Amino acid sequence: MSTKMFISRYEIQAYSILRFVIGFLFLWHGSQKLFNFPPAGQVIPPYITFIAGPIEFFGGLLVMIGLWTHWVAIICSGEMAYAYWTVHGTHVLLPFLNGGELAIIYCFLFLFISARGSGAFSIDHFFEKRKQK
Repeated sequence: MSTKMFISRYEIQAYSILRFVIGFLFLWHGSQKLFNFPPAGQVIPPYITFIAGPIEFFGGLLVMIGLWTHWVAIICSGEMAYAYWTVHGTHVLLPFLNGGELAIIYCFLFLFISARGSGAFSIDHFFEKRKQK
């Protein structure tokens, strides 16, 4: 049995874990902005607190549980693209030089999640199956 065959059997589960973990990690960025938990260690401008904070906290939570995933993930992706080009990309173009790697990674992971949807282990999937009955 090849490695590809073994791993590909768990694609659905692996994608659900990816979606869950990305949402979980992202919500803590919002928690830091909204509730200062965990402590940020720096002053965060109010416009970031009031715009990025809710998108990151509630967006991360909704992606994590798989609710309205297509729409929420595209909003999170857009927020990260905006964050990259307004905070990091204005200094140096390359992400590993300007500290914007995480913003780029989140941007493209959320873009992928938006295109793929919530997957099998999600609230969206539960509602979809319920509608079909």
